[in-house]
Amino acid sequence: MFIIGELINGMYSNIALAIKEHDKLAVQKCALAQISAGADALDICPGPASKNPLTDMPWLVEIIQEVTDKPLCLDSSKPKVIQEGLKAARNQTLINSTTADIEKLEILIPLAKQYKSKLIGITISAKGIPQNKDQRLELAAMILNQASEKEFPIEDLYLDPIVMPINVAQDQIKAILETILEFKLISQPSPKTIIGLSNVSQGAGCRGLINRTFLTMAVASGLDSAILDPLDKELMDTLITTELILNKNIYCDSYLEAYRKK
Repeated sequence: MFIIGELINGMYSNIALAIKEHDKLAVQKCALAQISAGADALDICPGPASKNPLTDMPWLVEIIQEVTDKPLCLDSSKPKVIQEGLKAARNQTLINSTTADIEKLEILIPLAKQYKSKLIGITISAKGIPQNKDQRLELAAMILNQASEKEFPIEDLYLDPIVMPINVAQDQIKAILETILEFKLISQPSPKTIIGLSNVSQGAGCRGLINRTFLTMAVASGLDSAILDPLDKELMDTLITTELILNKNIYCDSYLEAYRKK
């Protein structure tokens, strides 16, 4: 499982303050804590608190690169903000993200090719959030078609089925798990799959339990990557154990410790 730490985001008050005050040590501390907890990459999002995302995004990229060479997942709905982050990046990058809208794909696929970045495609369009598996697969096929036409390597494409909060869209959760499995079947080579895990429990009680249970089921459905909070030790222990049960890791009595030392 490719784990992307979600915590360097201007939606969090500590990061919003760090961005506002250009407190690089606070951002770097957050980056290193997530990596120490098991993150393979770091999501970076200036968020709504940023008044100048065109300068804040490259600043975040530069200061994080001072302390790690882990891949950086550049998170913004504005292509120009993404591009400024890509210009500053020396590490491997992921673009988070493009929708299935042609206008967005026409901009972000060439940008990903230019900077040799991986790309997250979310199965949503200007028409709104898909309501069933078939609609998600249709949007995924549109993203794949555009990537193929533009000769973007499919193995560098991540498809996101859009996880909905269980408290408002309980009927969609099972279909989302089925969609993850079917994303693997719509092309050869197969695209990778990714979710924003915390969405499933947004606004619900027992958030940790819901996150852990859904992540286990998603991994069993073939999930490749998740954007999540790696500082949630129970969540990480659950993920490690899930992969052990699926025979992705070798068992030993101290398997949790052994995994973290990898």
